[in-house]
Amino acid sequence: MTSEQQAAYIMAQAAALNAEVAGMQAENAFREMQGHTIAYGEDAFQAAINRYGVHHNAVVGFFNNG
Repeated sequence: MTSEQQAAYIMAQAAALNAEVAGMQAENAFREMQGHTIAYGEDAFQAAINRYGVHHNAVVGFFNNG
């Protein structure tokens, strides 16, 4: 995979993560407006980052091993 392809892959993963996080944030906001507890806490957001593999160490490792 070329460095350009690697960068495109990371950007695509980040875009997908952003879409998921936006949905999680919206659900939390909706639940708060309804007087309910939030659906997603810090652990859920960190798990999403890990699922998409775009945390710092994963990205650095991706480029170092590519």
